Amino acid sequence: MMSKWLGLVLALWVPVLSQAAIETRTVEYQQGDTRLVGYLAYPMDAKEPRPGVLVVHEWMGLNDYAKRRTEQLAELGYVAFAADIYGDGKVVADRKEAGALSSTYKKDRVLLRARVAAGLTALKAQSAVAADKVAAIGYCFGGTTVLELARSGADVAGVVSFHGGLDTPAPQDAKNIHAKVLALHGADDPYVPTEQVVGFEEEMRKGGVDWQLIAYGGAVHGFTNAANGNDNSKGAAYNAVADARSWLAMRQFFDEVLGPVKSSP
Repeated sequence: MMSKWLGLVLALWVPVLSQAAIETRTVEYQQGDTRLVGYLAYPMDAKEPRPGVLVVHEWMGLNDYAKRRTEQLAELGYVAFAADIYGDGKVVADRKEAGALSSTYKKDRVLLRARVAAGLTALKAQSAVAADKVAAIGYCFGGTTVLELARSGADVAGVVSFHGGLDTPAPQDAKNIHAKVLALHGADDPYVPTEQVVGFEEEMRKGGVDWQLIAYGGAVHGFTNAANGNDNSKGAAYNAVADARSWLAMRQFFDEVLGPVKSSP
């Protein structure tokens, strides 16, 4: 039965990987004195401004995984921009470096918010973007980051966190959130324990936020990235069903907050 279900889920997933004609390019921008190098993807056939989606990378930096997700969004018809949080388009060498660098930003949420805000400004500056129809998504470290973007009061219609950390040192800032919030969470994620999930739910309630949290059974941290392997005991592992379900949940959410967008033929 599970194999039949998985086949159906993957069949739904395939259209996301369509061969829609897109353009991609790097975009240099600044935050203070720091040079940042983002990655832009958009449909070639766009004749008028399209909704924009900001993408924030995992703790490894702006690597091929983040770029591919950006391209997938462009294939759906969005103008997508992968922000560079670390600077100079940096991709870290290993998990040790990733842990050290990402911790720098997690400990300094003011800096983290400034970096993601710079990415949002760069996205909205693109002529192909309908600046009043913008959302943000992030993976792991990026999920934490887009939630901080929302807490900063940024002018975005919605944010989506894929297996991101849900905690914050300033839960009172939920009162600043204007965006609708969707958190897509691995129910067995050892890095985001139950008490953190409960704290996030309470934060959202107290802030009066329009929020959703979907927990995927059997999924741990990093469930959207096949590079994580399939061994749940490692704490981070790919889960094809949760990956497909979460992408579909994002698409439905975007239809709500951004309106339907026609994909390229």
